[in-house]
Amino acid sequence: MADGPDGYWPGPWSCEDGGPERRQVALDTAGLHVTGTDAVEVHWRLAPAATMVVTRDAGELFLLRHTAGDDAVSFVERIDPVTLEPLLRSPDLVGGPTWPGSIAVHANGSIYVVFGNHVHRLDTELSVLASTELPRLRPYNGFVIMPDGHLVTKDFAGSRPGLPVAAEDREACELVALEPEGLSIVDRCSLAEPSIARLTASGDDIFVVGDASLLRIRWDGRFRPDRGFDARYRTIEGQTYGWDCVIALGAAWFLDDGDGSEGYTGTLRGHGLSTAPLHLVRVDLESGAVTTAEVSALPGGLIANPPVIDATRAIAVGYDSGNGVMQAFDIAPDGALSPRWRRAQDHGGHLILYPGTGELVTGDFDAERGADQVVILDVETGDEVVRADTGSPIQSVLFPAAGSDRTFYLCTFTTVTRVSVRSTTG
Repeated sequence: MADGPDGYWPGPWSCEDGGPERRQVALDTAGLHVTGTDAVEVHWRLAPAATMVVTRDAGELFLLRHTAGDDAVSFVERIDPVTLEPLLRSPDLVGGPTWPGSIAVHANGSIYVVFGNHVHRLDTELSVLASTELPRLRPYNGFVIMPDGHLVTKDFAGSRPGLPVAAEDREACELVALEPEGLSIVDRCSLAEPSIARLTASGDDIFVVGDASLLRIRWDGRFRPDRGFDARYRTIEGQTYGWDCVIALGAAWFLDDGDGSEGYTGTLRGHGLSTAPLHLVRVDLESGAVTTAEVSALPGGLIANPPVIDATRAIAVGYDSGNGVMQAFDIAPDGALSPRWRRAQDHGGHLILYPGTGELVTGDFDAERGADQVVILDVETGDEVVRADTGSPIQSVLFPAAGSDRTFYLCTFTTVTRVSVRSTTG
């Protein structure tokens, strides 16, 4: 059994992005080890409105799905790790306004779901143990589990498809903490800004990418906002808000120019609204100092997800989904960024990094064929190691998951996919 972050079940991938710091790093240090003599096998299944797969123990997979509308429900399937077919299904879980939610396996063994404005606790047979309605009639986009076991979630302040919210009309968000047994609310904290991004946590510190600043809140059984932490990142004309941040190498890292993702039409390409180029943003966790580096130098940039930071090799990889560009940077000891490699690629979703081998799992949407592809890159060079169709007709803007035995899983709004590397020798 793999060692996981505090508060989570020690499985291969027990929550979105593999942990609350959102490093997107596989715990399997052996990596995929794709070689010229290996075969890459892809199996997919139609699964409308899939969001993410998480694992409990090896081979024990849970898929979160949902319906649509402002009275949507979510549900969880335990799926076969090879065929992807459902083995068990939860009852419909009352939800609310639709936005992709979140699922995680707690250190206590229970499965927790946040979707719409509700939280649910399930057992491994997918029976409901507890449920709670959250305070605001808005989507709550994800949650983190703190080291002491409490759940922390936040409402979503952005636009949704067909429901635009002008920047001046965005409302400040609120953190909510729940105890894990019966899901009673134990504390609430009004934030200084609206926030579109998902939460990130490192130890007892919670990080919120607001629409203009990075906010830090300490958890000690109650929320303690760090009012001395001043990290305003929106300082450029035409720049728009950032999405989820990654904690690594003494800094928080995220991508800006997030405005326009609600225009997604099976691809994010061409939907960016920002006139300033898209940036990789670094915020020093000691000083709050903000530094940026341009990813594509093009207007109309757009992202809806985080970068990846290879802490071992001191490499950051960002992307611009609006313009189809991926850009890697070398990270100097003082945090300075310099371009390393660049490639044209229509990547839109979260990532997986295998740190032992430097294999980076990315996506590339082929608009001409209407085919989403998985592309494994060498994080040091940007060279393509392998490419395969995922079975999805639309671009993934969602969450992959690392499995075991050289296998990983992908989700789009139509499809769940298993990708496995198999030796053809011996």
